[in-house]
Amino acid sequence: MKLVLIMVLLIVSLMTVVGAFLINSVSAFYLNDFYVQMYDVFDAAKNPSLYEDLKAPAEEGQSDVDVIQDVMKTYIGALGVDNRNRNYFILDGETGKLLAGSDDKQAAELNIGTPNITTALQHQEAGDKSDVSASYMDMAVPVQRGEDNWYIIYILDNRLTVQNLNNQLFQLILEALVFGLVISVLLSFLLSKTMITPIERLTAGAERVARGDFSHKIEVASRDEIGILTGTFNDMARQLRSTIQEVENERNKLGTLFLHMTDGVVAFSRDGSVIQSNPAAERMLGRTIAVGGEETYDTLFGDIAALPSVLAVEQPGYLDGTREADTATLEVLLAPFDREGAAGVMAVIHDVTEQRKTEEMRREFVANVSHELRTPLTNIRSYAETLVDSAGELPTQMEKDFLGVILNESDRMTHIVQDLLTLSRFDSGHSELKLARFSFEGAIRDVYNAVALEAQRHGHTVMLDLEKGLPEILGDRERILQVMMNVVANAIKYTPDGGRIKISAGRERGRVWMEVQDNGIGIPKEDRPRIFERFYRVDKARSRESGGTGLGLSIAKEIVERHEGVIRLVDRREPGLTIRLELKIEGPDHGA
Repeated sequence: MKLVLIMVLLIVSLMTVVGAFLINSVSAFYLNDFYVQMYDVFDAAKNPSLYEDLKAPAEEGQSDVDVIQDVMKTYIGALGVDNRNRNYFILDGETGKLLAGSDDKQAAELNIGTPNITTALQHQEAGDKSDVSASYMDMAVPVQRGEDNWYIIYILDNRLTVQNLNNQLFQLILEALVFGLVISVLLSFLLSKTMITPIERLTAGAERVARGDFSHKIEVASRDEIGILTGTFNDMARQLRSTIQEVENERNKLGTLFLHMTDGVVAFSRDGSVIQSNPAAERMLGRTIAVGGEETYDTLFGDIAALPSVLAVEQPGYLDGTREADTATLEVLLAPFDREGAAGVMAVIHDVTEQRKTEEMRREFVANVSHELRTPLTNIRSYAETLVDSAGELPTQMEKDFLGVILNESDRMTHIVQDLLTLSRFDSGHSELKLARFSFEGAIRDVYNAVALEAQRHGHTVMLDLEKGLPEILGDRERILQVMMNVVANAIKYTPDGGRIKISAGRERGRVWMEVQDNGIGIPKEDRPRIFERFYRVDKARSRESGGTGLGLSIAKEIVERHEGVIRLVDRREPGLTIRLELKIEGPDHGA
């Protein structure tokens, strides 16, 4: 019976496809023929005289509509207008209102809201698009008479000829279908008798294999295709038995790997319920993921991609997204599996926290170094080219000035490279502290004496306010001096001439502290969290003018943190800036 139904379905499907193809082909032919006929008339390149006639001035007593209608009557034959199936109409080019036509009855049913009329009302191009399945064919051509008068020539065909022809084709196809069905039923009954018996034996054998019984062998009763199929089935059963054993072994191996792998894996069924997960996934996501539990695909990964979207991905494609979990950044890959059977979704979770940090630092480092080195290199090249091009022509003093600029820019690049090497040593852990006891007060006074001349040159007043009896501390004196000099030098550099700078220091609960306070330009509130970042500068133009690299405070922070101290900005209402440095008296624990 299935074979009979298949043959019937085959004949019905074939005749349906053929009928649909023929009917659509006829409709497409008439539609194409309609527009070819329209283009032959309305194409300005092929028929320029039409538009000359349409734009000709009206004679006395004639309106623009009368002129257009007289021209259209001349082209009735070329347009195929028969006043029954195909007609023309003249519409107002601004409102689409019907002004005249070749058939009053069809004019009463005219729909001025068709897409082609809407297109023509824009006065840009003709409306010449029709659907094969539509009940009409039309074309709307905008025509301008004078400067402001627009009209639309609208050709409408009701496709009655196409419908009559399609009805005749449908009747012919239906008769052929009935005759084909009778023949297919008779042939399928004869064919089924010769095939049913061996197929039933194969069916019984397949049922035994489905139950796990691979010992029975089906007898091969013939040497035709069915006999070959029976022999192949016996070989398949034997091979399947061997394959199942191998699969079971591989399953055990994969199960062990799944439980102990570092990446998280969660498998979901088609409805989104959990069917398997490993401990790494629970650890990364920070929640318990049990088979048949409350957690589903939507609660775990629904914000990354909807379940139907993942199931629709073509293999080996996948969807990905990121997830923030506590302090970790997780990358989630979502892909469908077993599309032939019980389809589901597999989620693989990678911890990319360190990778993202490394990539971000690398990109930022390359961008900043390139940016910082570009300016001095450009200046050096510009002045050097000037000296080369004007050798012997420039005044001696100007040459000295140019060479001085080149030397200053070279020193600037040297400072940038030295700062970068210092940070690199800190990052790699190769820069060790040389710990020794030294006077904290003495270090501050050395810094004060070192900057006194520079402060005097800017007209600054530098004040010292030190508590008595400041103790010696354990640390790397040269590094600590570098930090102090950087902070004080910044205060001098970024305070307008004639400013006040106060250096104060004291002792507090096993620590010593130093504060540098100025009444300079200060730092906006939004920039304060980033002031210790590498290459970050609030006023980039002014920093470059003063020779800053944007690395000083970063190096200072690295040095202080290696001493297990603190360097930070102090909140204050007055203008200016206060930076506070705190260090352990007994030095860092790891260096004791």
